[in-house]
Amino acid sequence: MKASVWIAGVVIVLFTLLGSVFVVGEGKTALVVNLGRVVRADLEPGLHFKWPMVETARIFDRRLQVLDAEPERYLTSERKDVSVDFFALGRIADARTFFRATGGDEEIAVQRLAPIIKDSLRNEINARTLQQVVSGDRSDIIGGQLEAINVGAATLGIDIVDLRIKQIDLPTDSEVITQVYERMSAQRRQVASRLRAEGEEQARSIRADADRDQVVILAEAERDAQRLRGQGDADAARIYGDAANRDPAFYTFQRSLEAYRASFNDGNSVIVLDQDDPFLQYMRSDR
Repeated sequence: MKASVWIAGVVIVLFTLLGSVFVVGEGKTALVVNLGRVVRADLEPGLHFKWPMVETARIFDRRLQVLDAEPERYLTSERKDVSVDFFALGRIADARTFFRATGGDEEIAVQRLAPIIKDSLRNEINARTLQQVVSGDRSDIIGGQLEAINVGAATLGIDIVDLRIKQIDLPTDSEVITQVYERMSAQRRQVASRLRAEGEEQARSIRADADRDQVVILAEAERDAQRLRGQGDADAARIYGDAANRDPAFYTFQRSLEAYRASFNDGNSVIVLDQDDPFLQYMRSDR
């Protein structure tokens, strides 16, 4: 009987010790709740004690966490829609405040933090044009809002270290896409018209140069042909003259044969001459 009592006492002591000891890991923090009231908070990593049965330890991750949210639609200063997808990097800065505001539920923390960030971004984007939002430096958009966001995040016991914009899109159901497309199409048509005009101008210039070169080439060719014909005629006359000087009778005979050939070439020519005409001197039988 005494042994069983002693064993039961040891078991109770062990369970009591186990229920009164908890460990906070590296990168984490903890708080102790006594009947719903926080009695100790922001406990450092290590071994800690609590009253068993009446106190409960809540351990939270104190490392940086990515707080993601659904893309949000905003209006620019021109009243044009944009869809902004963002995420925040934050961590629990005050475990007591975090527990009181959210009950220690991280999902509730994200749900309450998202509107704070979205409202801050809305103020910044509403003051900018569409071009400034899409083409500008995104760090300028969030740089001035980080301090204001942390004012609201502090009520949740959270510290936002950084805020980044992942993507800025034009909503598919927005008229902005149609306007952007029409503007881009008009710009492309303008560029195409300018290129066609430049091409036509270059084509006219090339055709004018080609026509001018053609005229010059034909004129030079005709000049060279006239010179060659003149040189040929002069050479022919000189050769005929040399031939006539060497044998006048043969030259006369040759010229007469050429005259006969030219006169009767088609076979249908009729020439009426006197029988004593000198033209027929080489056609007489006594010759």
